[in-house]
Amino acid sequence: MAVASILIAGEWREATTTSTFSAENPATGSKLEAVFPVSAWEDCDVALNAAVEAAKELRRVPHEALAVFLELYAQKIEEQSAALVAMANAETGLAVTPRLKDVELPRTTTQLRQGAAAAREGSWTHVVIDSKANIRSHFAPIGPVVVFGPNNFPFAFNGVSGGDFTTAIAAGNPVIAKAHPLHPGTSQLLAECALAALAEAGLPLATVQMIYGISNEDGLRLVSDQRVGASSFTGSRNGGLKLKAAADRAGKPMYLEMSSLNPVIFLPGALKERGDQLVTELADSCLAGSGQFCTSPNLILAIEGEETERLEAAYADIVSKRAPGPLLSAGGLKGLDANVHALIKAGATVITGAEVAVGDGYRYKNTLLRATAEQFLSKPEELQLEAFGNSTMLVTAKDVAQLQEVLEALEGNLTGCIYSSTAGDDDDIYPALAEVLRLKVGRLLNDKMPTGVALSPAMNHGGPYPSTAHPGFTAVGIPASMIRFGMLQCYDNVRPNRLPRELQDKSPNSNMWRLIDGHWTRG
Repeated sequence: MAVASILIAGEWREATTTSTFSAENPATGSKLEAVFPVSAWEDCDVALNAAVEAAKELRRVPHEALAVFLELYAQKIEEQSAALVAMANAETGLAVTPRLKDVELPRTTTQLRQGAAAAREGSWTHVVIDSKANIRSHFAPIGPVVVFGPNNFPFAFNGVSGGDFTTAIAAGNPVIAKAHPLHPGTSQLLAECALAALAEAGLPLATVQMIYGISNEDGLRLVSDQRVGASSFTGSRNGGLKLKAAADRAGKPMYLEMSSLNPVIFLPGALKERGDQLVTELADSCLAGSGQFCTSPNLILAIEGEETERLEAAYADIVSKRAPGPLLSAGGLKGLDANVHALIKAGATVITGAEVAVGDGYRYKNTLLRATAEQFLSKPEELQLEAFGNSTMLVTAKDVAQLQEVLEALEGNLTGCIYSSTAGDDDDIYPALAEVLRLKVGRLLNDKMPTGVALSPAMNHGGPYPSTAHPGFTAVGIPASMIRFGMLQCYDNVRPNRLPRELQDKSPNSNMWRLIDGHWTRG
């Protein structure tokens, strides 16, 4: 079987290979036929040199050209949707419909088109002009961006098509994508669409490059290379922190999305009012994608009482009767089981599940653990271990004050939700709890499960450490997410004809909002 080619410097070429690998179908556990290379550093070096040259060219192209590419890419993905969905289904075990075909693929093309609109509109650059002092500033492309895609979204967060890719390109940067080894064939098909769109749009062909695999050492070397402008990573805390440490030593920005428990709090009035409805919502959210969403609820908080006991019993009954879906890999199954049992060792009690499921592929019994607030507060670090998959833990507090203590002990999370009575029965206790939770999460929700991440410019898909490496940035929400891949550039007393177009007194982009002498104006 021939080894797949990598996309480097505008062409598909043979990799400098240190080893090879093949993906597996996690629903069956069977190995897929295609063979993919693990590249040596030589491939990274060539890609970096090509990206540097592409970055120089991209600084001279109009924003319109970037927008045209992103729109063409979205169109070509849609034209190849059947092949893409079939490949992603084989490599991830995720359902063809509705997950891949009806939800994730349209989400991917939508965010590409949102990136195109933002590139044209240009407000992400935050132009500021002080005419009196003749000082002008804006955000401009930072340079080559390395994107490490995650395992759980083969389209919408893929290194060669996802949100980080989209915003890096829309901001005017070339991308070197590190494909995830769990869906290399899907990434290959996407990269083929991207290369065709680049050629049609007239952009430098090295604007998009892709390699399938590199060693851990070369990954650290890549993010710390002086030719890199910035890097992004979505995945485990362990892997993310190693990459960040390497990037930090070199002074390179590294944007991470890592672990998150996404606490969901059920207040007494809400459980009394609509407990049956809420338990179904909870089960649907926790088991979506076999719990392999970065916003899946891994921690449920409630105050002791009859309604909480009913919640626990009903949830355990629902999830024990639902067939467990496939996890994404053998490694994911092993990691989930290890972390569930680490939680048990730390004091959590098993209500249901907590063992590998018998059957085809990589599956784990739908799991509910339980701990008291006293246990949680005695071992907050051990009992905040993320069990990534179809497992969650219920922590019960004696009263509101103890629940507030638990919230104060939480690490940073992407999301946090409070369910309360619609009749106002919980209004007296909500403010104090929300005040604490607000500082622990990037996105605060009321009466809504956190698993959906809308493609809205107001969305924040970020949060305090360890959910991300910096609470001031978001991975979803264009144009705000583009700032991660921008460099703030200031021009002091620079002659008008030497200024970038966006900073000249009359911008060629009449739709761009600019702050001129303290007043917002267009064009």
